[in-house]
Amino acid sequence: MRPTKSAGFPSNILSVNPEEFYVDVFEKYSQHLNPSLAKLMGFAGFGVEVFAEGSIIRDHEGREFIDCLGGYGTFTFGHRHPEIIEAVKNQLDNIALSGKAFFSANAANLAANLAAIAPGNLQYAFFSNSGTEAVEAALKMAKAVTGRQKIVSTEGSYHGKTIGALSTTGREKYRKRFEPLMPGVEFVPYGDSAAAAAAIDANTAAMIVEPIQGEGGIILPPDGYLASLRESCDRHGALLIFDEVQSGLGRAGYLFACDREGIAPDIMTLAKALGGGIMPIGATLGTPAIFESLYRENPLAHTSTFGGNPLACAAAIKALEILVRDDLAEKSRTRGDQMLAGFQRIQSQYPDIIAEVRGRGLMIGLEFAMDEVGELVVAQLLKRGVCVAYALNNPRVLRFEPPLVITAEQVDAVILAVEESISETAELLASLV
Repeated sequence: MRPTKSAGFPSNILSVNPEEFYVDVFEKYSQHLNPSLAKLMGFAGFGVEVFAEGSIIRDHEGREFIDCLGGYGTFTFGHRHPEIIEAVKNQLDNIALSGKAFFSANAANLAANLAAIAPGNLQYAFFSNSGTEAVEAALKMAKAVTGRQKIVSTEGSYHGKTIGALSTTGREKYRKRFEPLMPGVEFVPYGDSAAAAAAIDANTAAMIVEPIQGEGGIILPPDGYLASLRESCDRHGALLIFDEVQSGLGRAGYLFACDREGIAPDIMTLAKALGGGIMPIGATLGTPAIFESLYRENPLAHTSTFGGNPLACAAAIKALEILVRDDLAEKSRTRGDQMLAGFQRIQSQYPDIIAEVRGRGLMIGLEFAMDEVGELVVAQLLKRGVCVAYALNNPRVLRFEPPLVITAEQVDAVILAVEESISETAELLASLV
């Protein structure tokens, strides 16, 4: 399997020499964006993305790739979903960004729609522009409402890279150079109920946790873990924050990953898929008690200039409609089972290379038995027309998060590409022994 060349681009896409175009972009990345990233992406063989639709990305040379990275879980609805594009275009004819002094119908409607599908009593929403902003809001809410300072988080977690969110991100590699960060954060092993119970005490404002760790390497918690965290928080009057930025909105085969256990948090963070793959938007959902306490004395205690703008909300409203109408959570389970079974078959053929295959819905991790194998396989997959990347907090794990609209035929193509890539990597490793 190799990347297929498309029949061509729409007339407005690429009218210059492809090689000159690539060199120009690469040099500008090197000189004005991120020189180290430019070298890494160039070495791996990534081109310049110029067109995308559904589950397919095309590069500057016209090669097509099945997108299994999915913008780190952003493209739940695929690239350029026509209904979401139409909703945004229609909104542009009226008002794009809020004047801030008036009520916004789109923000009100989106908040109500989220409340209708959210677990528990998450009745209120604060809108921002990204997942890390949603986490920042959640941490501020927890401290303000409880009057406490301590935050419990988990090792291997990922909650963002702004100062507060970074303070709760469970990998020292990303924290160390920016210390001192927000004080009062304690880390416990993910999935260890007893360790969490010991850490949560009368000084704890909240525990923040991913129902499935994404950047940690697609780590599934043991059954009953979320329920035990709920009990520990309730016992000490601490709040429970679920970070569903990556796992929510159908990604893990449920509307929200926490729905599998039927456990509701006090605060939930969303982003990525919420904008329908068209607009950036984050959301921090909370109970009436939390929002009333936060805003009672000061209605402007936490705000965002661009958060909840009409354009982003229009995209999110349509995205939620499609999520429920097309039962994308069920599609995620079906296609995820297909992909998981295929990867498990490959693992049985190459047990010395693939240590474990795990996941839920279309949130799947392929863990290798050795360091640096993931980088080799990423390059091999790219040669075969599949875009994927390894998890930030666990480079041994390739994570697969394609659009939930991916077809059965495309999943089969991905499985074949993985099998061929592992086979070629195995031959390469054998030649080095």
